[in-house]
Amino acid sequence: MARIEPIPYDELDPDLRQRYDAGSAEGRYSMTVPLQIYAYARTYAVAGDEAYRLTFRQGLLGARLEELLRIRSAQLNGCDPCMSSRKDDSISDEDVACMLTNLDDPTYSERERRALAFLDQFNRDHHAIGDDTFRHLAEVFTIAEIVELGSICSRFIGAHRWTHVLDIFGDSEPALRYSPDQVNASHEVSASARA
Repeated sequence: MARIEPIPYDELDPDLRQRYDAGSAEGRYSMTVPLQIYAYARTYAVAGDEAYRLTFRQGLLGARLEELLRIRSAQLNGCDPCMSSRKDDSISDEDVACMLTNLDDPTYSERERRALAFLDQFNRDHHAIGDDTFRHLAEVFTIAEIVELGSICSRFIGAHRWTHVLDIFGDSEPALRYSPDQVNASHEVSASARA
C-alpha cells in the first residue's frame, strides 16, 4: 500500500473521477492509484490533469520520443507504476531494455539519443548543462522543441520522484490513513476554525 492511503475511487470528487475516467479512456492513465492520492489536494489534482490533458500526444517532439522520455525518467527515479506502463505502441520491450544499458544503441534515432542523454544529464547534474549542451541539441532540434524537451524533463522527473516517494506499490501499511476530513483540507484553516 502507498505511504498515503488512496482516496477510495467511489469517494473521489465527481469532477476528478470524471477527469480520471476520461484520461484512462484516452490512454493518459494506466492506473489511478497515484491520482487517488493526488486528489487529496483538489486544486493541484485538477491542474495536473489539465496540463497532462493539454500536452498528451500534442507536442512537437512526437508521441514516441515523449514516451521514451517518460519511461527513462521513471527508470532513473524509481517510479514503478510508470516503468510498468506503455502509452505508445511503438515502444518495444527492447527499447525499454536498451535504456537501462545503452542509450547509444542504434535502436534509437539521433534525436532520441540526444534527448535521452539530455534527460539523464538533467536528472543527474543539471548544473553541468551549459551552452554547449544547447548547441548540441540545436543540431537536431528547433528552439521550440528544446523548450518542450526541457519542460517535459522537468515535469517527468519531479512527478516520478514524487510517485516513488509515495511508494505506490509498497507492501507496508500506509503511514497516513484515509480520512474524508483530510480531503482538500488545510491545517491552518482547520486550526483557525477550531479557535
